[in-house]
Amino acid sequence: MRIFEKSYGRKPSSESHFHTVEITSLLPSSICTRSTVPINRQSTMEVVHRHGPCYNPNNEASVLTRSQILSADESRVEYIHHQLSGKKDELVDEKVSLPARSGSSYSSGNYVVSIGLGTPAKTLSVIFDTGSYVSWTQCRPCSVSCHRQQDPLFDPSASVSYSNISCGSPQCSQLSSAGSPSGCSSKTCLYGVVYGDQSYTIGFYARDKLTLSGDVFNNFLFGCGQNNQGLFGSTAGLLGLGPSSLSLVSQTAAKYGKVFSYCLPATSSSTGHLTFGNYGASRNVQYTPFDASKGRSFYYITITGITVGGRPLSINPSVFGSTGTIIDSGTVITRLPPNAYSVLSSTFKQLMSLRYKIAPSFSILDTCFDVGGSTIIQIPKVSFTFKGNLVVELPASGIVYAVDTSKVCLAFAGNSASGSIAIWGNKQQRGFELVHDAATGRLGIGAGAC
Repeated sequence: MRIFEKSYGRKPSSESHFHTVEITSLLPSSICTRSTVPINRQSTMEVVHRHGPCYNPNNEASVLTRSQILSADESRVEYIHHQLSGKKDELVDEKVSLPARSGSSYSSGNYVVSIGLGTPAKTLSVIFDTGSYVSWTQCRPCSVSCHRQQDPLFDPSASVSYSNISCGSPQCSQLSSAGSPSGCSSKTCLYGVVYGDQSYTIGFYARDKLTLSGDVFNNFLFGCGQNNQGLFGSTAGLLGLGPSSLSLVSQTAAKYGKVFSYCLPATSSSTGHLTFGNYGASRNVQYTPFDASKGRSFYYITITGITVGGRPLSINPSVFGSTGTIIDSGTVITRLPPNAYSVLSSTFKQLMSLRYKIAPSFSILDTCFDVGGSTIIQIPKVSFTFKGNLVVELPASGIVYAVDTSKVCLAFAGNSASGSIAIWGNKQQRGFELVHDAATGRLGIGAGAC
């Protein structure tokens, strides 16, 4: 089954194996354009990019440059690889020393939703991340440090449903057994998460009422951060959607059945959506199984082939099978095993160089082209095949990264080691509906969802 995604700004092309696209359509706008795709489902919330005008158009301090975003992305990937290697880091707080080995892999996830926390509910803008399982928010009194955030800080003393988790409780033990560090302070359970760039959050492990698009969940377990440092931007915290028993997905399983879906906006200046529960995916959604044999700390999928410009690439299936692949909402650029990336890059370069000059690398992207003087460019089509014969054809915006109006780069990168896991990043996910069905162990993908 083939899944196609529309190419924004595309004009008719006589070459079926190339996208023809306006270069400006690949660049972000300073104006927020909200999605016009109707979402007639319950438990749905709007998704915005935290570096775009739909989130906080007046907060210039939270906007990173393209180079900074890619540098942060590399830190996230390095930490995912580090975490899966089984090594531990130590996070030292003035009150507790914690081995930081959580399912949260990097703090600077890109996509933000609004939730309600406490009684009465206080609205908080938080990053959602499929590579994390500990949800947390900054809390008053911020006994050590809090970063600046857009929303007022959550005040536990103002919520009648808030309570701390005690050290001897099953919930505190569960925090440790799930792989997240815990400690104690005056018999209160502490949590700690360190991220790829050494950003971190430490605080009290607690429970309170959570509100998601009108749905209310009592006794939701989360971190009430008292010491939070790093590149969290102006968000209040993070919503962990990983497959762990501690994540929001597991905590809301009785209502949502361990199913959620999202559509990441095509550009940072548009909007998408996040939906909880099995409320009927669109008809064009097709499925590939999760690979539980690789582990349960991330959502593992299986790539079986890549096609560029109509040419199936000669890649031994063992290249992907030996390490596995995860789908991660927080990683920007898809990372491939070095052997697979080398073939992809060389084939793409061969086809692009027929029209455009080779340009210097940009940050982590090493396959770049000078398209100066062209308002419309042609890009070889790229499609990925996943287990179950699910073929996903990427739009132009998922194939190249536009540095500016005169330079584009292939929006993929190779891992430094052949034994490192591949990562299907959000640059390639945008515009698709991605249904994470943990109950039946499968990922659904459908085009044109936002």
